[in-house]
Amino acid sequence: MLGWYFKKLRIRRELNSQKSEKEGQGNPQLQPAHLFPSLSKNLQLMRNIVGTSPDIIYRLVAFGPDNRYKAALIFLDGIATNTTIHDDIIKPLTMGSQLHQREEIVPDLDYISQVLIAVGNVKKISRTSEVVDSFLSGSTILFLDGTAEALALDTRGWASRGIVEPQTEMVVRGPREGFTETLRDNIALLRRKIQYPGFTVESMVIGRKTHTQVAIAYIKGLTNPELIKELKHRLQRIDIDAVLESGYIEQLIEDSPLSFFPTVGNSEKPDKIAGKILEGRAAVLIDGTPFVLTVPYLFIEGFMSAEDYYVRPFYANLLRLLRFVAFLVSLVLPAAYVAVSTFHQELLPTNLLITMASASAGTPFPAVLEALGMSLVFEILREGSLHLPRQVGSAVTIVGALVLGDAVISAGIVGAPMVIVIATTALASFLVVPYIPSTTVLRFILIIMAGFLGGFGLVLGLLAILVHLCALRSFGVPYLSPIAPLDPEGMKDSLVRLPWWKLSRRPRSINPLDQQRQVAGTKPGAPK
Repeated sequence: MLGWYFKKLRIRRELNSQKSEKEGQGNPQLQPAHLFPSLSKNLQLMRNIVGTSPDIIYRLVAFGPDNRYKAALIFLDGIATNTTIHDDIIKPLTMGSQLHQREEIVPDLDYISQVLIAVGNVKKISRTSEVVDSFLSGSTILFLDGTAEALALDTRGWASRGIVEPQTEMVVRGPREGFTETLRDNIALLRRKIQYPGFTVESMVIGRKTHTQVAIAYIKGLTNPELIKELKHRLQRIDIDAVLESGYIEQLIEDSPLSFFPTVGNSEKPDKIAGKILEGRAAVLIDGTPFVLTVPYLFIEGFMSAEDYYVRPFYANLLRLLRFVAFLVSLVLPAAYVAVSTFHQELLPTNLLITMASASAGTPFPAVLEALGMSLVFEILREGSLHLPRQVGSAVTIVGALVLGDAVISAGIVGAPMVIVIATTALASFLVVPYIPSTTVLRFILIIMAGFLGGFGLVLGLLAILVHLCALRSFGVPYLSPIAPLDPEGMKDSLVRLPWWKLSRRPRSINPLDQQRQVAGTKPGAPK
């Protein structure tokens, strides 16, 4: 009874805090919903809402015969392009020859937008909320005296990072361009890859304080409408103050937020995202980050690289199988070593057992503590190298690993076999980057289970992971597709990749509307 009472009390306190927060923000909301015909009142309205910070520019403009017409421009310095404002807005207004020659013309917003100014994207707005949103997104707002409307002129042109090769997904063969932090540049990169009329981009705004632009990209007629409907529903129900990176969105739309494995994909490469869209997936682009999300995301995608599709299938299959082996090694090897060395020494050849025993003789800690300690030290080195400058970080990692490894062996704290096992595990984990967070956490859990229960604990942990993977879904699609449930067509691009002329159909598990990828019977050959 007390628990129920305290629960109700906590809910009521949260509702009251949300209500008071909305009332605290009430200055803009208490303002009139529509603009005034008076220029001075509109300017005062904007000063009351957005203030008079140094980066907010209020520019009065007089134009027409005898400067009889009054207007005002409001824009954000550093967000709007000053050159565009001067050359395409102010200069045409003040030096419009048509107004000087024909005094009978009374300019309105339609005449200004169609005849005078030279800005490409112009939108007429009348609501105060629309004016504020357009202004804060980088547009220049033009008010005309005597008109209860305004023009939102697209003059956005803030400083941004150029298109460079992404550092997280480097390839030997393939495109070297990567996404940037600017949403419209990222959409343009996808447009270059997919020049098809059905390629559709739908936008929305998420974040009460940041008003972050979010876009959904897909191909109409190929992507399942139910997928787009579900994605929109999950995005629209997000009610959060700020969205500063795609990780915010990823953690708020995934199917299983408490799972160790990701159910939403991400990438910095436009060609990789375009390939997923062409399979029937949907992409989510967020302004301010170069990482683009894709849904649904399957377990098998973590072992795929964009370069797999640009090289011959034999070498690509070898690399893909190598990634599977590396994933198992990074997940199981330390726990397997602990189980065998502690509980199941009879499984080892006699010579190997003698070598391991002599190397570990005199060490003060059991194998499970050695594995946990060395794994923790490796994670410290890796985390430190990631956040240090690149030149310093690599040196710290190499020197720290060599010196520390040699020191612990010489001091007799840790045996040499354990150092070899942890080093091999670390190298293997780098081959499957998407699953580094997952394998890192699960590795510690499996080491503890193997330390207490031996091989039984290790097998029990692996079975629990397998059951969990079978139960996962990504936007309704089984996470282990096309392996479970088995899809023969999808298996052509899973554990191995068949040649391109065999991949005539798209994966059935994604449920694309158009499953035909290419015409069958396109196998190349020598001329007859």
